Amino acid sequence: MNKKLLTIGIIILMATIVVATIGLFLYPYSPDRPPSTDDTGSTQQGIQQVVNANNQFAFDLYSELNKDSDSNIFYSPYSISAALAMTYEGAKGQTADEMKSVFHFPENNILRPNFATIYNNINEGNNDYELKTGNALWVQQDYPFLENYTSRVENYYGGKTANLDFIKETEKSRQTINSFIEEQTNNKIKDLIPQGVLNELTRLVLTNAIYFKGTWEWEFDKSDTREQDFKITENNIVKVPMMSMKNDKAMFNYADTEDLQILELSYKGEDISMLILLPTENLDSIESSLTTEKLNEYKNQMKETKLDAIYLPKFEFDSKYTLNENLRALGMPTAFSDSNADFSGMTGNRELFISAVIHQAFVKVDEKGTEAAAATGVVMQLKSAPMPKNIFRADHPFIFIIQEKETGNILFLGRVIDPR
Repeated sequence: MNKKLLTIGIIILMATIVVATIGLFLYPYSPDRPPSTDDTGSTQQGIQQVVNANNQFAFDLYSELNKDSDSNIFYSPYSISAALAMTYEGAKGQTADEMKSVFHFPENNILRPNFATIYNNINEGNNDYELKTGNALWVQQDYPFLENYTSRVENYYGGKTANLDFIKETEKSRQTINSFIEEQTNNKIKDLIPQGVLNELTRLVLTNAIYFKGTWEWEFDKSDTREQDFKITENNIVKVPMMSMKNDKAMFNYADTEDLQILELSYKGEDISMLILLPTENLDSIESSLTTEKLNEYKNQMKETKLDAIYLPKFEFDSKYTLNENLRALGMPTAFSDSNADFSGMTGNRELFISAVIHQAFVKVDEKGTEAAAATGVVMQLKSAPMPKNIFRADHPFIFIIQEKETGNILFLGRVIDPR
């Protein structure tokens, strides 16, 4: 009996090992261990150029998304820029020119090593918070991509290649990509690629995932959270769980201008922070003029300030966007054209075009801190009212930004219209 049980146990163990091995074989790398990149030649000035490009795209896209929506917004401009930077590496001619303009990419000799540095810095690890990102190329197993393209993407973006069979095993390929993204984002981004997006003409899917979990440097006390009013509009007031903090020990980076109050809340480790832009009147008053330059202008007015009280609603939501039309509107229609797209830098011919750019994001803000995740997939297929000074009360719609403090690199950007 014992021998029989032992035999069964060994069989189960071997089956588990086989399944795990198959999973690792299909994955380009272990999801929790993204590879490092070659940042030789990176400079502080170059890093800032790439950060400025990412941040400008962040606000350009915000303006586009704002046209289509009057609800919450949340996305990772970094994730989208990373996925499209890998795509841009294979673009030529007008396709490349348009992508460069939309994403404000600097010249390749600046973009590559400095994007690599930003990627390595995100993944360097910290005991006080969790922050990681990873890229991947999912290619049709028998389709001839140029070696100098795939090696360049791996070298500067950490985008290792995995072979799939989109032609014969479309659904299995989709599930493999989604499973990898789910593991990269601590199970927060599920089913990034919906059914029906991939088909037998798919030849390449480029993915980026980013995950952050941090604890406030100064946490809110749960016992102080109360149901309070939040004004979605003057005539639409709802009850939400409002966190509050009255801290006579801490100083906060803060400014109160004619347009808004801006507050920085740091996470433990002090490398990452959240900026909250709370308009004096309504959100429209600052949304229309929000650019990298305007944000820097606001930030330059901030100084260490003792606040009598801070009020911030708890919120948790996710978002999903298909960005084809938004990116077309921003100025890169050719990449989506099955007749004019030129991605010959990937294959040596002009057979491929972008059929879908999908972005999904998740954010949770509570008394303890913040958890945020996002992923982007690029699918390529063959052509065929004023308040008292020194009180910060976020009781009406606001914008929030999760950034790297030293460079100002925007990792996540969002808008809260309704915290519920």
